Formats: sequence, C-alpha cells, structure tokens
Amino acid sequence: FLELAKQSMSAAKRVRSDGAAAPAHAEANGASSGSSEPFLPTNPFVKPMLTDLYQITMAYAYWKNKKCEDHSVFDLFFRKNPFGGEFTIFAGLDECLRFIASFAFSDEDIAYLKTQLPPTIEDEFYRYLRGLDSSKIKIYAFDEGSVVFPRVPMIRVEGPLVVAQLLETTLLCLVNFASLVATNTVRYKIAAGTKSLFEFGLRRAQGPDGAMSASRYAYIGGVDATSNVLAGQRFGIPIIGTHAHSFVTSFGGTQDVTLGLTHADGVGKTDCFMDVVLQQYRVVQDIMSAHGRPAINTNQSELAAFAAYAVAFPSGFLALIDTYDVLRSGAINFCVVALALRKCGFIAKGIRLDSGDLAYQSRECRTLFAFLADKAGFPELEKVAIVGSNEINEQTIYSLNSQDNGLTTFAVGTHLVTCYTQPALGAVYKLVEINGRPCIKLSADVEKVTIPGRKECYRLYGKDGRPICDLLQLEGDAPPAAAASVLCRHPFLESKRANVFPSRVEKVFKLFWDGKLVSALPTIKEVRERVALSWKAMRGDHIRVLNPTPYKVSVSASLYDFTHKLWLDSAPVGELS
Repeated sequence: FLELAKQSMSAAKRVRSDGAAAPAHAEANGASSGSSEPFLPTNPFVKPMLTDLYQITMAYAYWKNKKCEDHSVFDLFFRKNPFGGEFTIFAGLDECLRFIASFAFSDEDIAYLKTQLPPTIEDEFYRYLRGLDSSKIKIYAFDEGSVVFPRVPMIRVEGPLVVAQLLETTLLCLVNFASLVATNTVRYKIAAGTKSLFEFGLRRAQGPDGAMSASRYAYIGGVDATSNVLAGQRFGIPIIGTHAHSFVTSFGGTQDVTLGLTHADGVGKTDCFMDVVLQQYRVVQDIMSAHGRPAINTNQSELAAFAAYAVAFPSGFLALIDTYDVLRSGAINFCVVALALRKCGFIAKGIRLDSGDLAYQSRECRTLFAFLADKAGFPELEKVAIVGSNEINEQTIYSLNSQDNGLTTFAVGTHLVTCYTQPALGAVYKLVEINGRPCIKLSADVEKVTIPGRKECYRLYGKDGRPICDLLQLEGDAPPAAAASVLCRHPFLESKRANVFPSRVEKVFKLFWDGKLVSALPTIKEVRERVALSWKAMRGDHIRVLNPTPYKVSVSASLYDFTHKLWLDSAPVGELS
C-alpha cells in the first residue's frame, strides 16, 4: 500500500503556483540556497503587509524619534508546551527565511498605507518604508525539526530596530501553527506505534492555507502520506487515497461493469472482469458452505463498485467496505474481488473502515481474511492492509492499540490538522536587548517575565547519551564543557539548582541569515528525519502521554544574577503608608 505513496513522491515536482515574478534579491538568495527556483514564500500572502497595524505605527514612531537604526535583539519563544505534554517540535523556519529573503514593501503597499494612516505622516517616512529590506538582519535559530522547550528562543533576530520589529507578526504566524501541527503529529505517531499514519484532513482544515500548512507540517511530524494532492505536488509529499461511499452507491448492480482487464504480465487479458468476479463469488460460497459457515448474500451493487474500481486500479485496489454492512457484505465482497484480481496476476492492497467499532470489525475482517487465505490458497490475503478512519484522535489510537485489533494504518483528519485539543501554541516575540542594553519585560505572572540579553543555548547530554537540560547563558560567557561541572539554575526560583556533569555539550543556535542565506536549508524529507531523530533521542518519560516529566530549562549562574539584578533595577519600589 505504501509503495503507491512512495511512487507519488518520486513523481512530485515543486511548482510555484501563484505565477508571481521573483524580486532580484529573492532570485539571488535562492541561488545561494542551492536551488535554481526563486527563494520566495510558498504562500503569496506572506509579505510585509501580513502584519498587525501596530507594527506599522511603531515603525513610524521609531522613525520620528530617529531610532530606526538602533541595534536590537528579539527572541521568539513560547512559554508552555502544547497538548499537556512536555515537548514541542520547532517548524516553519524555511518559510520564515523565505519571507525575510523577499522582505520589501511594494508601491501598492505604500499607496494603501497612505489611505489608512493619518494624513500628518510625512512622505519621507513612506519613502523610507519603501526602501526597507533585510540586508542588515541576522537570524539565529534551532535547526528546523528540533525538539524545543519553553523559554528557550527558537529564533533570535538581530538588526535595525524598525526592520526587526516589522518581522514580528509574520514570523509568529509562520512558526506558531507549523510547530503546533508538527508537535501534534509526533504525538499521534507515538500513539500509533508501529502502525502507519495517513493524513486525510484537507476537507476539514481551516481553509486552503490551513490545509496546505497542515499537510506539510504533518508530513514533517511523521505521517506517511496525505490525501492532499496539491500538497503532494508542491512539497513532494506521498499522496494516497481510495474511494468514497458515493462511488459505491453510484452502481446499481453487476450489469454495470462490462470492462475487461489486461493481466499483470501484460500478455493475458480477461474480456469481462465481472465474469471472473462472479466466478470467484461462487468459489467463496462453496468454501463457506463446505466449512459450515453462513451462506453469503452480499450487496451486489457494492460488489459491482469494487469490481469497477479494481479494473481501474488493479495494482492499488483498496476498498471502503462500510457502505452497507462491513461483515455481511463489504469484507466478503472485497475478498471476492481480491481473488478475481489474483486470477489476473494482481494482489489487492486492503480495506478501509470508516465507521463502527474499529477494533472489533478489523479483528473480524482479519479472521475472515486468514480463513479464506488458507482455504483458497491465497496467503497474501491474510496480510492486506486494514485502514481505520472516522474522527480518530490521539486517545482513540491509544484505546484501539490497547485492544486486540487487525488494523495496520490509522487515517486521521479533523483532530490532527485542526489541532482540536489546543488551537494555538502561543509563541511570543520579545525585545531582549537594544544598543547593547539588556531589556526585560516584567509581570505579576512570573511565567511572563522575560530572560534578558543576547543569549546562547547549549543542550547538555547525560551519560546515557540523552538530553537532560537546556542551558541559557549570556553570550560571551565561557561555554560549558563536557565532563566539567555546570551549575544550572531555574530562571526564577532560587532554590531550584543542580550541578550537571554533561557527557556532551551541543550549541544549538545556528546562523542562517546574515543579509543573505548563509546556511544550506534541508529538504522536507531531511527535516522529517530530524524530527524523528529528535524526539526519539529524548527520555521516554519526557514524551509519554500520561504525566510526562518536565524537561529542565536552566540558566547559568551569571545569567541568573544578571536577570534578577535587572529585575530589581527595573521594578518600581512600592510605598506603604
């Protein structure tokens, strides 16, 4: 079954569908990334105008106060892992870099802003805005597909204040949903275990943009294939699909199928495939009768539909069998057509169940397939795929896998692509340094207090080779060393601290953009592989679904002292009387 998806992936080509001409600087940046196509955002909506109005009004205020060229450092991070878990997958970096590469306001953008902003704004500001680009911006980030944790910046942006500020909303838009979907998919993948996972969520997604993003980042997260044909074409994702109930109900009886079938060897031919199907129907009747099984009396229009679909796709026959009755009709009709296909040299792929008790039905179908495989001398029938769908969510998968079932694949849609249990990640973008001066945002809620300054992050590994802690420290401080003691402190709680003796130290921030793309970007398949390696490298208690152990995010002793001194210096002193 998966071979069909793999074939679709090898045939897929990346095509830019909006037909937009690439700006000259985007062409050049595309070349530097090793690609011959323009390095442009996938979605034409991704442009500087995809922003909140207050970014534009702040830009004017910065310009008015001659702060545009102030050197700023912003951190993009989140405060809490989604879905009640203790890990998150970082995704969306590729699109962020495409946006930055093509960052420029057009004449049409400026003309529109002039109609919306106060008439007192000087034309000189609009000319300044029209000339902005990302040539002075630096982007540091985790590799896309990495496991990340709260408070640790996924992306660090450095450069002129006005440009760095104008990037905020769009970067958050590109990272929040991408990371949420990738994380959700990993959770589904963990729940599925060794079973395959297909994404069928296109029709239930939040519009075309949500659908395309969901298919892309679900594939990165670990689904094996998608039903979304455009996502397959655009991103090279394997595509998969069968037929709907409407296909089955469109047939009135066996007289509707008159086509012949060329055999798998390319030589033989059956003039009327339905004749072979009806012959095998009698064979199955005889087998059932000979072994004391109930006489079969299946829906003949369903049998005709299966035969018609098999003629169209003899090498990829997978039937939806719950249109009328799974066990008394659909499963038997599938076996009959599978036996007929075998007569022509083809092996059926399997069935899909889209309603009812999936554990019971799949188990009974598997028993029937094993019985007929033995009695009809057709061993391949016992091993065909059984795909389960029908509003499956993470808990459903765990429940099904805790029971005896015959499923080989879960096809998930609504709950995966909409991130039904948590609709947003909640990543934020905060200024942490301006002209070398550290900045801190205070709050009555300690979780919302930011960690100031330009920071580096190091991932510390234990003696078992697995990550045990992420350590933030001020840039310029001596990096931690393997086998040497490192004091790791909770960012805000004084009593929480530990001496860590890492077996290995990994610096996680990489420079991706320095006025141009400076690091080669991975393919979607390579990002997908990194995701799998990243979550599998974690300790099992960090990724388990029930009461996962929080992963430690710490600061160095010097950063702890630095943060708390700045906190005290920045907070007003109260008065009592």
